[in-house]
Amino acid sequence: MACQLLSHFRNLSPSPTTIHRILFDRLPNSTRATGAFLNARFFSNVPSQSVSSIEQSATSPPELPQSKTNADIEKSSSSSSLKELELAKFAAIAETWWDSEGPFKPLHVMNPTRLAFIRSTLCRHFRKYPYSARPFEGLKIVDVGCGGGILSEPLARMGATVTGIDAVEKNIKIARIHADLDPATSTVEYCCTTAEKLVEEGRKFDAVISLEVIEHVANPADFCKSLAALTIPDGATILSTINRSMRSYATAIVAAEYLLRWIPKGTHQWSSFLTPEELVLILQRANITVREMAGFVYNPLTGRWTLSDDISFSTCHVV
Repeated sequence: MACQLLSHFRNLSPSPTTIHRILFDRLPNSTRATGAFLNARFFSNVPSQSVSSIEQSATSPPELPQSKTNADIEKSSSSSSLKELELAKFAAIAETWWDSEGPFKPLHVMNPTRLAFIRSTLCRHFRKYPYSARPFEGLKIVDVGCGGGILSEPLARMGATVTGIDAVEKNIKIARIHADLDPATSTVEYCCTTAEKLVEEGRKFDAVISLEVIEHVANPADFCKSLAALTIPDGATILSTINRSMRSYATAIVAAEYLLRWIPKGTHQWSSFLTPEELVLILQRANITVREMAGFVYNPLTGRWTLSDDISFSTCHVV
């Protein structure tokens, strides 16, 4: 059975699967999206660090939708980025957030590598020592779309003052219960709210992080504007999302949802994914430019993710 699944995976994804992270600095004046994309520093071009050392501290798939047009990207009149259907999906599986073999297993497997990336990029950005036990000491970080807190908790253990927000009340309840089990994470402030509401409250953070969230919101442009508004002028924002490509359809939907059944069917909508160029354009209009970019490559033989320059599966941006 395992051999058959591996064969399916190889056929669907002839080259390594990736998830991308792009680091941005907030600039006083916007620049052209193409220039921002081309000028981004890739993973292999940033100062090298030891990732391993940092990691330790429906029966058939849906039909392939049509690609987006510029009008689709521009379209948005809602004052909130919430999608009620998406909220309902995650509310239904909220109690499984900390089950490492449950629906959120892919995120648990990915977490050490994405934390290594966050640690190295934020330490470089804020001139912190990455090998310190608490490198984020003194930093205020908000985890937008925190879910059950699987990212918020390690950020708190690294010394950050963390605020985790999510629009699903069940997620927040689970996150609070789990955080209270450890004094090192009980300081995390969890709120059932949205990025837009935090902006209205005048909240500001040194770093704003939102991973695998933007593909689930109704209005990516407004969402990015809110993330930018939450970031202090010299701060950083890290976003990650899945690229809208044939490879992502084959791996994130056909393989992950229907063949391997890693996640519930219907978790992702291919038409909601953004290409790197679209995301850069959205961020550029929010007065954001790209500084760094890295891909995450999945190895089906080892079951591990590694950092790479390959951004063909998904992309991320930081304000």
